[in-house]
Amino acid sequence: MSFDAFTPAHLIAAQIREGAVSAEAVITGFLDRIARINPQVNAFTDVTTERALAQARGIDAARIAGQTLGPLAGVPFAAKNLFDIEGLPTRAGSKVNRERAPAPRDAALVERLSAAGAVLVGGLNMGEYAYDFTGENAHDGACRNPHDLARMAGGSSSGSGSATAAGLAPLSLGSDTNGSIRVPSSLCGVFGLKPTYGRLPRTRSFPFCDSLDHLGPFARDVTDLAMAYDAMQGGDAHDPACAQRAIEPVLPALAHGVSGLRIAVAGGYFATDGMPEADAAVKAVAVALGATRNLVLEGAGIARAAAFLITNAESAAFHLGRLRARADDFDPETRDRFLAGAMQPAAWYIQAQAARRWFHDEMMRVFADIDLIIAPVTPCPAPEIGQKTLSLRGETVPLRPNLGLFTQPISCIGLPVAAVPVFGAGLPIGVQVIAAPWREDVCLRAAHALQRAGVCEAKAPAMLA
Repeated sequence: MSFDAFTPAHLIAAQIREGAVSAEAVITGFLDRIARINPQVNAFTDVTTERALAQARGIDAARIAGQTLGPLAGVPFAAKNLFDIEGLPTRAGSKVNRERAPAPRDAALVERLSAAGAVLVGGLNMGEYAYDFTGENAHDGACRNPHDLARMAGGSSSGSGSATAAGLAPLSLGSDTNGSIRVPSSLCGVFGLKPTYGRLPRTRSFPFCDSLDHLGPFARDVTDLAMAYDAMQGGDAHDPACAQRAIEPVLPALAHGVSGLRIAVAGGYFATDGMPEADAAVKAVAVALGATRNLVLEGAGIARAAAFLITNAESAAFHLGRLRARADDFDPETRDRFLAGAMQPAAWYIQAQAARRWFHDEMMRVFADIDLIIAPVTPCPAPEIGQKTLSLRGETVPLRPNLGLFTQPISCIGLPVAAVPVFGAGLPIGVQVIAAPWREDVCLRAAHALQRAGVCEAKAPAMLA
């Protein structure tokens, strides 16, 4: 067989189109690996074996018949279980939702990847209702980090980060409200893309906080990330946030590199003093990209506070009926945050939205003079499963919220971000490369340049290779 579990998706698709390997052989190989490895990492909650094999056989038949295959023909992918998957209840990581009727149709992004030839192999573990940075699900069990099974995969897209890092699927889909693509990317050592708010449709996915929810892909290779992103682009009238968005392919832009880009390192709120792994990673990326400026982003702390208040208020309102009817079926930590949001004064929400608009306007002024900003993703590599606190700048703080310390201000105003993995002597840690709204091409150009330079790469986990 001419591929293995860590072969980039675009190379797998090329081999299938050329007839060097069959789609059925590829999918069978990955399904076998999922059966062997998933009990260790707990990334999958559902495996769609029959569907995957049927689609793979259809791809092989189409190739034999001389039909043109899609750019991702035969490439396995998996989706966080808040995406609708036809025939399965959309769990959203909860106990309550698993009693829902099976979804009658796939989520829009699942449909779009499938239309490009990618083959869905299952649904993925996640934090309950996406309100989590750890990946420790009270109902489905903790998702484990492939680089150290005693450590967290990160959340809330825990299964997406873990499955991609473990070589169970070259591509996966996740969601990011306050950092839930970037945190698992950082802890698991893979690439992740949080597009601009409104760029990709959320149609037929289970919401968390409507004004902050983003959907996006994970991959082990930047070309794969760009191909998946391009396949999913386009407006959708069922999601008003992206109803009018035109398709702007990024794959051709990767070759442009970072020449001519004005690049700065975020300091102040984003300073990495006392965080040795994050500090080393940011410096490595800054040197490789040729960053020439340091930048203090005024108001980032205010933006993070606004994100907390907006998240609490919107999510609590959405879940209030479930809380009244079945409070005991929630993870207590999730339930208590929703209840706090339900009691939040309306004035706080209004003030948070005003702060959000102010920070957005401040950042637009920054982007008049800067094209790309470098910042850490997480303050540390993957903590141990069950860990409750974190040492941060000389203080002991709660771990769960502070894994999103550096991601929340960026989510708050919907900027596009690529999370890129840096491996030091031990576990991986991620760096954010952040651009102005609608400039995913800039983020991915930087990520591609870093991968080509060998500074950022997704390494095969030694214990699972």
